[in-house]
Parts: sequence; structure tokens; C-alpha cells
Amino acid sequence: MKLVLYLISLFSQIVLISCSSSISDSIYIRSNQVGFLSEDTKTAIILSKINLQGKNFTILKNNSDEIQYEQSITDTPSVYGDFNFCYEIDFSEIKNDGQYKIKLLDVESYPFQIGNSIYNSIRDSLSLFFQTQRCGPTNPILHKPCHLFDASKIIGYKDSTARDLTGGWHDAGDYVKFLKTTAYTTYMLLFSYEFDSQKFGYDLNNNSVPDILEEAKVGLDWLLRCNVDNQTLVSQVQDESDHNVGWRLPEYDSLRYVRPAFVSIGKNTIGIYAAALAIASRIWKNKFYDDQFSLKCLNTAENFYALRNNVQDLDSTFSNHYSEKDFNGKLALASVELFTSTGNQKYLSESIQYGKKAGSDFWWSVGDINSLAHYKIAKYDPYFINYIYNNLVHSLQKSNKSFLREGLEYSWGTTNAFLGVSLQAILYNRLTGSKEFDSLKIYQRDYVLGRNPWGVCFIYGIGSKYSKNLHSQVAFFNHGHLPGALTAGPAPVEILDRYKIVRATNDYSKFNSAKIEYYDDKMDYITNEPTIVGNATALFVFGYFCN
Repeated sequence: MKLVLYLISLFSQIVLISCSSSISDSIYIRSNQVGFLSEDTKTAIILSKINLQGKNFTILKNNSDEIQYEQSITDTPSVYGDFNFCYEIDFSEIKNDGQYKIKLLDVESYPFQIGNSIYNSIRDSLSLFFQTQRCGPTNPILHKPCHLFDASKIIGYKDSTARDLTGGWHDAGDYVKFLKTTAYTTYMLLFSYEFDSQKFGYDLNNNSVPDILEEAKVGLDWLLRCNVDNQTLVSQVQDESDHNVGWRLPEYDSLRYVRPAFVSIGKNTIGIYAAALAIASRIWKNKFYDDQFSLKCLNTAENFYALRNNVQDLDSTFSNHYSEKDFNGKLALASVELFTSTGNQKYLSESIQYGKKAGSDFWWSVGDINSLAHYKIAKYDPYFINYIYNNLVHSLQKSNKSFLREGLEYSWGTTNAFLGVSLQAILYNRLTGSKEFDSLKIYQRDYVLGRNPWGVCFIYGIGSKYSKNLHSQVAFFNHGHLPGALTAGPAPVEILDRYKIVRATNDYSKFNSAKIEYYDDKMDYITNEPTIVGNATALFVFGYFCN
């Protein structure tokens, strides 16, 4: 009899373990792994292979398992990939500070926090990334000073001799430098500081200079070196040969003596170049009382802006990266920044003309930043708020169609695009005080921090589960470490199929869909490569959420 009871007990345990294992393989809870501010919209998503309607989820205190909130799942399920029962759950009623987790049946989420200081560390980490990307004698971290002979020659200019183009940042996981991405990054660092000098005035190295302005100076110095005789610009340093000599730390680059520069110019590059220098001229004058540097930036900005009607409309890089489709938004940004720095009404009139021609771009990338110009112009003409509003309505309508709440289509650079939606919602709120797009803003933020099918935070070192195998040579030679690096994120299969990327890992494949895929693999330069552009956008957004 005892043997029979023992066997029954053993069988029951096996069944229980089997059921528990089956449930954990069938249900996945995905939430922002960092957490929420007290008044945030607080949601998570559930991917399931079994119907969960009528089942209860609970919000527990992480340490005590004390139930703080309980609710039944009542929504009609959505379908994603191999998961036929996907849901969004809302627990916005929880507002007290603390660490929590979500539980559904026997499945638990990663812990997250509620509190108003939880984003400060993300901002600080994102800032460190730029130091890893520094080139030249600029005191980089995780590698030594590098590429001290940039550039070996200039291609596309009458004088092809070597020129000092040291400094700046490597654009991404490789060692190429681009004018347009450096100008955008520099502008965003300066824009962030001017937007809120308290939140972006952090000084982690305690030298009485805001870290974000120290970093911007790295970009500014290089941008000024790209000025070729006040007539044209260096648009790129190094070419595709950088990709053909194997992985190495930048100080050991076998091509360090063979890094040509390429000269070209267009209305689009003039726009972002002049905008970055114009805003810098104000900050260096008003913050540092450095009239000499301020005047150098302003004179250079005005000089190149004056050349705009004598150059081609759209300039692309020599390597044909970062293509653009319009220049009006960037010229609008340049002219409104010049107006703000000089008070010359001519610039304001021109910014209004260019801003209207630019219109709403319904996107966000290094080439689609019209909302930055519209935000600045709207301070003088409120009509321009409408352009930002149109973008956000477009994203809200897109977001409302999916339990994932994506504000834009997936692309090469998805995380930057999604955070660009958050950025525009922040600008709209500053201009109007309206909270109409607050939830949209938070959904994009949360997607990047883990509220996505893969349950991955796309910022290295942040959250419980983050991208680790970055497409970055500096990271590879530092055991994968690259603080604050924002990966590009999931991309359409349509794009991925154009490239024959050989991957070593496939850990997240069961969460891929027929249309969208993500790979945490160091060889995947589409989904897992960080860029200075993406980090610049992210720094503004996460800095905004800081206390």
C-alpha cells in the first residue's frame, strides 16, 4: 500500500513538473525591465500558445510576493508569430515606489521598479557610449587614442594632400566617420542641454563642465576641421576598405596610414552642419563666455548657409550610406538656429519658408528630423505645432493597431525610429502642455526596454536581459562590454534577406515572425549594431525621464 501511495505521489510530482515546464514554454511576459515613473501608463504584453482569457494576472512585491494588484484578462487575443494568444495588460493603478514583478499562472516577469529616479543611470550609461566611439587624441575609453594620421589624402578636391581630420567619433561598429551623422549627434547633444540644462547638466567627472557639452565639443572640433577653405566639406573619412581587413581595435588598425577623406556638399549637409555650429555658438558664448570659439562656430555656420543655393540639393556619403529624400527640414533648422543666435529677421523668414516646404515627414531617422525645426520655429509661429501633431497622429494610429504599440514601421534602425516618436511627443508636450501623446511616448520607450516579443532590452547593460553580442569591434575586444550602446533592433525580413549574414547564434528565433526578426549576434550589422545617431536620440529621450 505504501508503495502504491509513493508511486501515486511520484507520478503527481512528475505531472506537476511537466505541466509547469509546459506552461513556461508556452507563456512569456514582456515588460519594461527598468520600470516606470509613478504617473506613467504601465503596461506589459503576454505571448502565449494557450488561451488565457479569464485567467488572472497579479502584480507582486518582488521580495515578499505580496499581491498589490490583480486583474482578469478579458481582451480578445492578438496573433504574433507562433503565438496565437497575445495580450496587453494594464496595471497603471500601481503608483507606489518599489520593486515589482508580474505573475500569470506559474510564469513571472523580470522585476521592475516604480520610482522617479530610475532613469538617471540609463542617461549616464548612454553618455559613456560616446566615449567608446571617440577617435583620435580625444581621451577615449575601452581603447587607446587611434587614427592619429587622419586623413591620408582628400578625394574630390583640387588639393589632395593630407589634412588634419583627427578626432570626432567612429560612426558605428566600424571605424568610418561621417559628417552628417556627426553633425546630427553633435546637434542633439547641444539641443538636449538647451532643452533642459538641469536634466542634461550632469557632471559625472566633477570638473564643473556638463558632460554632455564636453562630448559635444568632440563633435564640434571635428566638424570645424571638415571645413575645406570655406567652400566645401569633408563628408566622410575612410571607405569600405575598412570592412575588409578583419576585426581589430582602432589603435591597431592596419589601415591607419591609408584613410582617405572625401569631399562633397549639398543643401542637406549644409543644413545640419550649420545648425550644429549655430546652436554651439550660443552655448559657448552664454555658458563658457568663450567669445572666440563662439564666433568661429557662428561665422562658419553663416558662411556655409550662404552657400546653400550654389550646391546640389542632396549630398550622400561616398559609401552611399544614410540616404535622404529632402533638404528643406535641415535648412529650416539651420536658419532658425541662426536667427536665435543672431536675431537677424532674415533667418526667421527663411526658416518659416523652408519649414512649410518641409511639412510633416511621418518618420524619424538621421534624414527625417523636420520636427526639430518645427519645434524651434513654433516658438515664433504656433502654426508649426501642426506639423509635429500630424506626425504624432500618424504614429498613434499605427500604435493603436497592435498590442505591441509600435509607433512606426520596422526598418533598419528601428529603435532610433521608435525613440524618435517619443522625442516628438516630448516636444509636443513642451509646446502645448497636452498629454494626448503621453502613452504613445511611453510605449516606444518601453519597447526598447523589453516590452517586445524577444523580451530584450536593446541597451547594453540595462535591465535583466539585454543585447550582449553587439556588432562592435571595440565591444568584441572588451569581452562584449560596451556601456550604454543602443542596438538597431528588430528589422523587416525583407531587408534582412538582401544580405547574406552568417550568424553564430539564433537564441531568439522562436520569437521572430514571418515579417520581423531580431538576432543578438555580433555579425548582424542590421539588428545588433549600435550607432552614434541612435544613441543621440536615446540620450535625449531617457534624459527627459530623469529626475
